[in-house]
Amino acid sequence: MKKIIFTADAPKAIGPYSQAIEANGMLFISGQIPVNPANGEIVEADIKVQTKQVMENIGAILKEAGYSFSDVIKSTCLLSDMSNFGGMNEIYGEYYKENPPARAAFAVKTLPLNVMVEIETIAAK
Repeated sequence: MKKIIFTADAPKAIGPYSQAIEANGMLFISGQIPVNPANGEIVEADIKVQTKQVMENIGAILKEAGYSFSDVIKSTCLLSDMSNFGGMNEIYGEYYKENPPARAAFAVKTLPLNVMVEIETIAAK
């Protein structure tokens, strides 16, 4: 059985998808972009600032579903340019100091709303 997860502490979906779905002890979080949920605006165009907002959005969804960053098993990081990898990696690492999840990182042509980073997340209990 699947359960739709929603929190006002993370950005609302900008398309026909859910913030997250929980099914069979696993949580699938849709790609999060650096939108401040308080005002619906993209945070400043700095990869570290944008990554921090993305991770905060992921954290809010994890919390709403009863998970934490320690439950994350896989992340997929999408970057507007691989030159942003170092800054993204630095902030990302602050959330996974021990036993980090499996991860892939890719540069893509364009991200939604022309942001610099998007991260999707899978967690399990």
